[in-house]
Amino acid sequence: MLRISQLKLPAGQEKEEVRQALLSRLSIKEEELLSWEIRRRSLDARKKPVLRDVYTIDFQVKNEKKVRRAFRKKGNCSLEPCREKPYRMPENGQNVPKTRPVVAGFGPAGLFCAWLLAKKGLCPLVIEQGAPVEERKKDVEHFWKSGELAPFSNVQFGEGGAGTFSDGKLNTLIKDPEGRIRKVLEVFVEHGAPEEILYDAKPHIGTDLLGQVVQGIRREIQSLGGEIRFYTRLTGLETEGRETGNVLKEIRCQDVRTGEERKLECQTLVLAPGHSARHTFRMLWETDIPMEAKAFAVGVRVEHPQTLINHSQYGTEEAGKLGAAAYKLSYKEPEGRGVYSFCMCPGGYVVNASSEEGYLAVNGMSYHARDGKNANSAIVVTVTPEDFGSAHPLAGIAFQRRLEQAAFSAGGGKIPVQRLEDFEKNVPTRELTAQGWEPCMKGAWQFANLRPVFPEEISRSLLEGMKKFDARIRGFSSPDTLLSGVESRTSSPVRILRGETMESSVAGLYPCGEGAGYAGGITSAAVDGLKVAEKICARYAPFDRTGKV
Repeated sequence: MLRISQLKLPAGQEKEEVRQALLSRLSIKEEELLSWEIRRRSLDARKKPVLRDVYTIDFQVKNEKKVRRAFRKKGNCSLEPCREKPYRMPENGQNVPKTRPVVAGFGPAGLFCAWLLAKKGLCPLVIEQGAPVEERKKDVEHFWKSGELAPFSNVQFGEGGAGTFSDGKLNTLIKDPEGRIRKVLEVFVEHGAPEEILYDAKPHIGTDLLGQVVQGIRREIQSLGGEIRFYTRLTGLETEGRETGNVLKEIRCQDVRTGEERKLECQTLVLAPGHSARHTFRMLWETDIPMEAKAFAVGVRVEHPQTLINHSQYGTEEAGKLGAAAYKLSYKEPEGRGVYSFCMCPGGYVVNASSEEGYLAVNGMSYHARDGKNANSAIVVTVTPEDFGSAHPLAGIAFQRRLEQAAFSAGGGKIPVQRLEDFEKNVPTRELTAQGWEPCMKGAWQFANLRPVFPEEISRSLLEGMKKFDARIRGFSSPDTLLSGVESRTSSPVRILRGETMESSVAGLYPCGEGAGYAGGITSAAVDGLKVAEKICARYAPFDRTGKV
């Protein structure tokens, strides 16, 4: 297997055109190419409006030595043997499990942890306080139209996790020598995601497709002996002392519809609660599970016409085959606080992402086509435990709630929206200007003043960052730029401590994913789910399917 890198072609080529370009660059005939696969595609826009796609392609030919001898380097284009390691499924251990492993939470971390456990014969029991994704979508749509919040089935809670109602972005910066990222993407594709996510530098599925993919993975878990109990919330843990320390003994679960509570014997529990499981975090703290407050970021959603972003990134307002343009921006203040874009949604919508009555949080989402008229992104400022006013492990949650309660009040329960010029002046927006941009939102909104929602140092940082970003994208800090808030759920405000074995100090308890403080986004959370499952698989033999929990 050989790999050609830095193969540059005009942007927007069809797959057959790429294949023909590969044949031409290698100077071989069609019958000499045995197989080929695009491994990466990224956009080179340094000479806009002339845009090029840059490819990395793995391929097999009849005579490798001949092709390598004849290849002539051109620019940065190179040819070398492919040395990428595929993901290796873990081997099962020898210990016979007394109970099925329980996975608490069915977002990306819990989903992929349960998938691998099921593949290795451990028949996991998944408990998820929210609804299956098909019911969850109906609940969310109803909330956006009526304002009536379902406390356990919303943008934050339910099958698929918070990422289900975003852009389905899959890019990540984590290091991955073991091939787990590729495996995650392959599983998504096997269950209906577009093939392009395997090689696009910034892969995304889209909110409209991701729910279907998640359902497909759920069905595979069930077909392998796994069980999923929706509307079931983890409410307690019980441990027993051993010479080696505390050991998990049982868990308590509650049916959130009826309030009925039951106990389950449990020797292995994967904690994958998601970043907004505030009741779970409090329960864990009250149970003396070691945890700490961690840094995250807060800010606003900003909206611009997608044509403005296209022109900046592509040199033309019309995106064509390239699709709506994205951006990534960051700035570090002299004092050290970071300001950056987060969860950028090309052609998307700002959504009401609240999960508690009387509190308001926003997020962004795009459908697969990314054909909305506005681009939106969170512009956020880093906050640390020093900003929370307390060293308590749950102080970050209290900080989030203060902002979300203020945002709820500012908008009268609707998403508060403000022009950037008015935010800077600290006055409410009353109306759009004649040339003003209109918001694209899911959920009711109204004009307001967002400035008092934030501590003044956060507001100053947001304004400074917006002005710096205007040098990168002209018009970014236009007076008519629309702000909405509050963006407070960028990552978990807590970290549930674990060691090298992925376990808490309580043996058998495995903190996992974004909510536990070990990931940031769909892909990294899914990868963490695989890592935890690997540790459990290495300990236990396949489960006897005739057993009962």
